[in-house]
Amino acid sequence: MTDFIDKQVYLNGKYLPLSEAKVSVLDRGFLFGDGVYEVIPSYAGLFFRLQDHLDRLKASMSRIRLEFDYDLEKWLEILTPLLDKTKDQYIYLQITRGVSSTRDHAFPKNPVPTVFAMCSEILPFAGVETGVKALTIEDSRWEMCDVKATTLLANVLLRQKAIEQGCAEAILHKRGYVTEGAASNLFAIIDGILMTPEKTAEILPGITRQVILELAKKNDFLVSEEIISLEALKTASEIWITSSTREIIPVVELDSEKVGDGKPGPVFHKMNQLFQQYKKTL
Repeated sequence: MTDFIDKQVYLNGKYLPLSEAKVSVLDRGFLFGDGVYEVIPSYAGLFFRLQDHLDRLKASMSRIRLEFDYDLEKWLEILTPLLDKTKDQYIYLQITRGVSSTRDHAFPKNPVPTVFAMCSEILPFAGVETGVKALTIEDSRWEMCDVKATTLLANVLLRQKAIEQGCAEAILHKRGYVTEGAASNLFAIIDGILMTPEKTAEILPGITRQVILELAKKNDFLVSEEIISLEALKTASEIWITSSTREIIPVVELDSEKVGDGKPGPVFHKMNQLFQQYKKTL
């Protein structure tokens, strides 16, 4: 625990031990969840699709009207010193609207954003080999899920419900169609086609999601981005959940029913192999 709290982090222009990093209780991130974040993987000291992550960060800030912008070179200057080039890690980067003189819902005049970044190791996840269980739950989140906002309470409660029923993830649905996981994007093999919900404000435009689509099209997979009904999902021969830190995880059981034969499927194995090969081209 001591090693963790004493590791170096970045906060508002300074590098300091995590144990010394302090944010005001009047910071709007603390009071309102008024901020956005990114999770950026790094393999052996090399960032994975950094520009894509920064583009999404910029889009999230634009959507919540948070004015702040660094170019790629500036972000590299800030984030690179946090990395250990001998490990696979991820950067957690958070930007809030900053400190206000009082608690008021209205935006403060001339806000100075709070910028925080820390680095953590990407640990092996057994579910890649064995697959995981998932639970379908009604999507109760807000209507701007394309914003990677720090206001994650709904996601926390949905995923906790799944965990308490022995599942690794909650797969969310509304009005009869699925959207994504509480902390992941969703793919399914249905009638031989690799399908994923279309990119709307109801899902986060995942970077891993985009890489999978690129690899699938390049390698002649049958691919479709479209509305997937909950009923259709339950006929899938394979289901995957994807994220920056866990990459591609096969779901082998959904709502206590086997997906396919109850084991990670052949299309998953092929895509995971392509994904791992792609990482080596960084």
